[in-house]
Amino acid sequence: MRTFLIIWAGQLVSTLGSALTSFSLGVWVYETTGSPTLFATSMLAWVLPNLLLSPVAGVLADRWDRRLVMIFSDTGAGLSSLFIIVMLFSGELQVWHVYVAGFLNAAFTTFQWPAYTAATSQLVPKEHLGRAGGMTQIGDAISQLAGPAIAGALFVAAGLKAVLAIDVATYLVALATLLVVRFPKPTKAAADEARGSFLKDAVYGWTVIRRMPGLFGLLTVFATVNFLINISFALYTPLILGLTTPDKLGYVNSIGGLGMLVGTLLMSTWGGPKRRIYGIIAAEMMLGFTTFLFGLRLTIPLIAINNFAFMVAMPVSNGCSQAIWQTKVAHAVQGRVFAIRRVLAFSAMPLAYAVAGPLAERVFEPAMAEGGALASSLGPIIGTGPGHGIALIFVLAGALYMLAILVIPLHPRIRRLELEIPDAQPDIKDEAAPQTA
Repeated sequence: MRTFLIIWAGQLVSTLGSALTSFSLGVWVYETTGSPTLFATSMLAWVLPNLLLSPVAGVLADRWDRRLVMIFSDTGAGLSSLFIIVMLFSGELQVWHVYVAGFLNAAFTTFQWPAYTAATSQLVPKEHLGRAGGMTQIGDAISQLAGPAIAGALFVAAGLKAVLAIDVATYLVALATLLVVRFPKPTKAAADEARGSFLKDAVYGWTVIRRMPGLFGLLTVFATVNFLINISFALYTPLILGLTTPDKLGYVNSIGGLGMLVGTLLMSTWGGPKRRIYGIIAAEMMLGFTTFLFGLRLTIPLIAINNFAFMVAMPVSNGCSQAIWQTKVAHAVQGRVFAIRRVLAFSAMPLAYAVAGPLAERVFEPAMAEGGALASSLGPIIGTGPGHGIALIFVLAGALYMLAILVIPLHPRIRRLELEIPDAQPDIKDEAAPQTA
């Protein structure tokens, strides 16, 4: 586990820096434009590369040294932050620059995820994959815990320049850790058996997934709920900034980060239930329920409590899901399979980001304004006035989310996928055991 821990530590630092920049750029875009639609567009710029480039990233993660893929990813992401710094210091920074930098940052990060995830399967024993999944998410939890509070305070006190400088420094730390380790490689026979032309490799992950109906069904459910959750949370920052200031938004997000830390520590020590599909069901129902509650009362304390509960559940679901995939998919093809898995799971997210802003500004906000079409019927429950149209979107998304999750226990192929799909066999050479350089 030593190699995994070194890599994990570097990525944890880098993730914290990325959280600072993501938060600060989002606040900058919304304060500059005042438009939920333009804010959601900035989020769209972050998600599109995942869909466009994931198949290519998955092929390269299986064909190339996965350590070199991660080095390439961190270098490119750091340069995208450097681009924003240059524009900012020159006084030329505009909203479209943020879109371009976000697109490039996400593009490079797309190459990292399949390489990092597939390498983890090789570095960590099968029985500890649930814990490793929890540890990987600790970086997200710590960045969510500390990132918004630090970013909010820095943004108010020192401005965007200080935040971006810290982000570039964290990328350098991540690069340093990758330079001192080596990754194990699949046996030549295992790698060659699953390798064809580049085009065939790009779609090979789809072929593997379609052979496992239970996992394909689970992915379909996740694609549905990802749409529902993102159509609401694309409006989260505009909603909170309508109620309070950027530093207070940072503190509310940090409370959510504390919940995520609790969830990741739980997964790191527990590893999830023996039947991990049950962990997914319970955690996903909690995600839907807290989203539903989020919109019922627009007060900062209640929003913070719901944010905490939501973030506790998320690492449990993600950790259980990740362990299932890492156990069932052969190591030599995990890069390609996980890339296609990411494309399918996130396939509806661009649509969510594209429609969230217009729905809020043109439909739900007018309907929940004083005297609006829904004010008399739903106003006594949710309230009326600015922000309550967005709140209604959260309520509807949460209710539909819980209904969608019921498909998992009701569909036998999904519910029994751990029993019906055999575990993949290890294919790592003994002599290629992980070492530090």
